[in-house]
Amino acid sequence: MKTIIVTSIIHHNQKRLALIFDYDQQLIRIVRQLDNCKWSKTKRCWHIPWHERIAQELAVILEGKAKISFEKELSNHKHPANQHKPKPVPEEFLNMLERRRYSENTIKTYCSLFKDFINYYKDKDLDQITEDDIKGYLNYLVKVRHVSHSTQNQVVNSIKFYYEKVLQQERHEYWIDRPIKQKTLPKTLSENEVLNVLKSTTNLKHKCMIALLYSAGLRVGELINLRKEDINFDKKIIFVRQSKGKKDRMTILSLNTESVLFKYLEVYKPKYWLFTGQTGGQYSRESVNRFIKKWAHKAGIIKSVTSHIFRHSFATHLLEQGTDIRYIQTLLGHSSPKTTAIYAHV
Repeated sequence: MKTIIVTSIIHHNQKRLALIFDYDQQLIRIVRQLDNCKWSKTKRCWHIPWHERIAQELAVILEGKAKISFEKELSNHKHPANQHKPKPVPEEFLNMLERRRYSENTIKTYCSLFKDFINYYKDKDLDQITEDDIKGYLNYLVKVRHVSHSTQNQVVNSIKFYYEKVLQQERHEYWIDRPIKQKTLPKTLSENEVLNVLKSTTNLKHKCMIALLYSAGLRVGELINLRKEDINFDKKIIFVRQSKGKKDRMTILSLNTESVLFKYLEVYKPKYWLFTGQTGGQYSRESVNRFIKKWAHKAGIIKSVTSHIFRHSFATHLLEQGTDIRYIQTLLGHSSPKTTAIYAHV
């Protein structure tokens, strides 16, 4: 019988109860029926609000389906409001990230992960946390939370940043083991699958964004950061500003995408950002991935489709057509040809 570990977490500055268990479709269907049960991508677990009868409710709902393992503090039915308030991220941690011009997304991720770490040892001051404590937290993430390799690496990076950059300590004082890097091939769509997604997309703005992701090999962050002035119709190029690694680059504007983009500009008439959300601000990456999943499902594609799969498909299809890999490297903005060479294995 499966075991569900119930533990308290801090999510969006609120105390919640995390339901941690190995992947099981039946259990997922059951926990999703709980009131206000949500999935957290960052913490990789389902979580629910706390209330006084939650232990009894879970026992009834999961009887005969899973064992419940409550953490000590929860088995005593302490309300999160009566516990210590979550410790904030040190101000200098945030200031250092901003001074070093880390991207907004990286700052958000580092702060969230480091906040989880310092609140795991909520009864200890930061200067009391030892190397063994750090390793113990990483063991918890791997064995209990079952976080991905990439999340574990980001946690390590956030902790290292604090001790190395903020406190300027020597590396040997906080050396942390990293997970073995997984060697996985990028997922791609066939040319027909890309065409089917575009044909199924009836929203003009969505169609234009998907076409740019694929035909120009853009990352989702690069797409939503495009300004109207970044499109050069005369030279058939797109100027990508300050992409990954704080680098500018040029990429191609295909003829088919150009026609869709012309139509989009006539209808929507953007003023500054090429694509804006409903409130007039920048389009969010979450919204992009949301509508991509919608149109991919409508196109009958079973595999998981994200914004980045179009970039992978762009590179793979160019390589299949005999395009020089160094040219593809330039279009993608890769610093090393080794990064681009992975598409030769797809």
